[in-house]
Amino acid sequence: MRYALLGDIHGNTEALTVILNSIKEQQIDKIICLGDVVGYGAEPVQCLEMIRELKCDVIAGNHDWAAVGKLSIDMFNAYAKAAALWTREQLNPDQKEWLANLPLTITYEHCAVAHGTFHQPEAFNYIQTVFDAQQSFEALKKMGSRLGFLGHSHVPVGFFDTDPITYTLDPEMPVDPDLAMIVNAGSVGQPRDENNKASFAVFDSATSTVAINRLEYDIDAAATKIRNVGLPEILAARLYQGK
Repeated sequence: MRYALLGDIHGNTEALTVILNSIKEQQIDKIICLGDVVGYGAEPVQCLEMIRELKCDVIAGNHDWAAVGKLSIDMFNAYAKAAALWTREQLNPDQKEWLANLPLTITYEHCAVAHGTFHQPEAFNYIQTVFDAQQSFEALKKMGSRLGFLGHSHVPVGFFDTDPITYTLDPEMPVDPDLAMIVNAGSVGQPRDENNKASFAVFDSATSTVAINRLEYDIDAAATKIRNVGLPEILAARLYQGK
């Protein structure tokens, strides 16, 4: 079974189009969206409908719920808040209902998925410390899985439930059936690891490998659309910087 895991699209159709074209060229059995279809970018409606057309599983991201008023934006920075308020105005009632009803987690035969963490998915926190990772490993195992995929941080990385917990930034990661592992698939539409290429993950259960795929896309076009709709300039500039 080959899974494609993509998330943090953030209204970036240029990046999403390149990713979906790559997925079509690979032998993928199941596509899973790790949340944050909307937010930041200039084309939330287009991205939302592209994902809906796939009829793939989708989990809720904080920007998805913020765009429909299901999550407070009080803690958002000024740029994220401006984008969330603008995005709300772009969505129709049907699209808002779809976003509002997305689940926080899903467990499959070979893996489980959430947006930010497994131990408190509704809080949309990050795994930033060993303690955070340990809590999510414990929650992941309670969900009946030893392999988990996340988004949210926009940084592709793999964590291993060793003693002490270790991590890797390598794009090719072996999956040990006896060792729990959490992988962040990175971001399609707004990478933050100082690499501006769009990111998604492919998990092959037969070969027990996870591969982080990085692809170039038309950043100029995505940035120009952000400027043209009047969103903050920093949201365009950061696409070039990958941060």
